[in-house]
Amino acid sequence: MSEPLEFAIDTFGDVTVGADGTRLPYPQVIRNVVEEAVVAESVGIDAIGIGEHHRDDFAVSAPEIVLAAIAGRTERIRLGTAVTVLSSDDPVRVFERFATLDAVSRGRAEIILGRGSFTESFPLFGYDLAQYEELFEEKLDLLSHLLDEGPVTWQGRLRPGLKDQQVYPKTESGRLRTWIGVGGSPQSVVRAASYRMPLMLAIIGGAPERFAPYVELYHRALDQLGVERLPVGVHSPGYLAETDQQARDELWPHYRATHDRIGRERGWGPTTRARFEAEADEGALYVGSPETVAQKIAKTVRALGVARFTLKYSSGTLPHDNLVNTIRLYGEEVVPRVRRSLAETPAPATAG
Repeated sequence: MSEPLEFAIDTFGDVTVGADGTRLPYPQVIRNVVEEAVVAESVGIDAIGIGEHHRDDFAVSAPEIVLAAIAGRTERIRLGTAVTVLSSDDPVRVFERFATLDAVSRGRAEIILGRGSFTESFPLFGYDLAQYEELFEEKLDLLSHLLDEGPVTWQGRLRPGLKDQQVYPKTESGRLRTWIGVGGSPQSVVRAASYRMPLMLAIIGGAPERFAPYVELYHRALDQLGVERLPVGVHSPGYLAETDQQARDELWPHYRATHDRIGRERGWGPTTRARFEAEADEGALYVGSPETVAQKIAKTVRALGVARFTLKYSSGTLPHDNLVNTIRLYGEEVVPRVRRSLAETPAPATAG
């Protein structure tokens, strides 16, 4: 029997502005993220993810510490990352940190692994970008062994090996829930299946339905490996207000500034309001009134058969109060609407 659909939020800890329009200091942004998580639990949201970045427009570089602070203020909400950049981290330390978070949160920790779309962590920690793929593959292989929580004997090329090594602390459940985040590469989808890990699709542009072949590929790969169906989740950006027009007007300047700042680093051209509107209408941007966003989420869930939908509720310098309002509307109004819609017209069966 499939598990109930989970509703999550995530944030990269974007540096926001205050009521007077000035940039908030990093410590205040981090404290605001903790408060946002507390609000999320109060309105029934199932999970929160916090991203890892090492650059001046994001405040959170150590998400596990922020998640531990959230654990002390909450009782139920699941606590994860969005994502843990495994390529520039050490798998042993990743396991130790999350096993510790799992202990203090009474079993609520989970990891979402990824290579990261930003590369600042590679020079910061002394890794060679030319080994981008190899680093992730080798470290993922080691972490997959550590997750079994037994003695590990492992040998790689880029990191010293382990022989009958125990790693502590152990978890009460015996295994940390660990997803692999994928941006749209078939090879990454098959890799997630081969390591028996749930798949988190980062759908940040274009029609979500175009990811259906990746979900089918993932299930087919699991079937061929003789593995029972595992959850598939979706992460997409969004923003909520009382009306569609209000939501779009409030989000647009922050969305544009973020897109164009990152675009200048990566060689993209400036975005336009027309492109923004198209993403809101038919693409991967879930922006609008609660009814509009709920209909769009339900459509995505039906198309992809996902077990979790994650709304990236932060966007550039959007103020904290706007983010809190989005979280409240999502938990109090969107989630019940989606559940009612899916009860009337169910999505394909999902695995939990």
